[in-house]
Amino acid sequence: MLGVRAFAEREGVDVWLREAGMLRVSAARAQDHGIDEEVVAARELDVPDEAVSLSAEELAKRISSPRFRKGVFLRDGATIQPARLAQSLRRAVARDARLHEHSRVTDVSDGVVTTARARVRAKDIVVGVNAAAAGWKPLRRQVTVFGSYVVLTEPVPELLEQINWTGGECVFDGRMFLHYFRTTNDGRVLMGSGSGPIGFGGKIDERFWSDRPTVARAEKGLRRLLPDLADAKITHAWGGPIDVSSDHLPFFGTVPGTRIHYGAGYSGNGAGPSWLGGQILARLALGVDDELTRLPLVTRRVPKLPPEPLKRLGGGLVRASIMACEEAEEEGRRGSLPARAGAALPRLLGMSVGTR
Repeated sequence: MLGVRAFAEREGVDVWLREAGMLRVSAARAQDHGIDEEVVAARELDVPDEAVSLSAEELAKRISSPRFRKGVFLRDGATIQPARLAQSLRRAVARDARLHEHSRVTDVSDGVVTTARARVRAKDIVVGVNAAAAGWKPLRRQVTVFGSYVVLTEPVPELLEQINWTGGECVFDGRMFLHYFRTTNDGRVLMGSGSGPIGFGGKIDERFWSDRPTVARAEKGLRRLLPDLADAKITHAWGGPIDVSSDHLPFFGTVPGTRIHYGAGYSGNGAGPSWLGGQILARLALGVDDELTRLPLVTRRVPKLPPEPLKRLGGGLVRASIMACEEAEEEGRRGSLPARAGAALPRLLGMSVGTR
């Protein structure tokens, strides 16, 4: 978040940046190992203060819930208001560049971007279209689309004090289709669920904006994980598509034989890495060879997903299987054999799209 902070200070804008760290919590026995892996990784990298293990009692001093078994505090974590950041970035760019918004691009080829009304020529082209990348030929085998939804409560500052959640930490649990939650400046709680629908052929349709079952799962997560907020009213709910790479990590590169550069696969974690991604893309466009363009984010081979319709059918099967396993685990049961087999498919195929 150093880049975001520097931008906000330079521009004199308030993007609601809150550098309070991040908590990963375990809400089921099967999620415990993820907590332990965070701690072990930090120790192996000789930065133990970056991932501090918290017992149930220690965790309760930061956020109290009968569902939480233990947790880990990740020091280098922050939250922002993404719309405020996007609007501030737009204003900054508009000072030195012409923006053509709502100009539907129909084709991207080397040196030429074609829209419904014009053609734009450029030596270098950067494609940064998030979930729409799943419909772009060069990337459609590396990216798929999932829906992510959030619910927002009324202001409940007194309830936040009751559960000790006053430090501003953002929180997420150990599920694959995780719950992610944070507080707002006016004492509301935002609870998200990454369990939304899966796309087909890169098509972004209404399911990614108004999927009631996923909204219901987000609210269910709020009531289950934070039972002391059971009476807090939901005032808003919304969702949207996210681009998920085949290994759950962002990637950058240049289409072979062209000067078309791309960044994709943020997998729901775009706000933090976006500054780094911008630095990488700028260097690719300028032809700079340095430590950033040599990162694995640029140089690694991103595994390919199956072609459609296998990608959609297989993704739907894995999604349903993992969700069934995680719901069973939260209820203290073991998932059924078919569900466990479906959830294990990505690992058996060498893809890191799940936690099993």
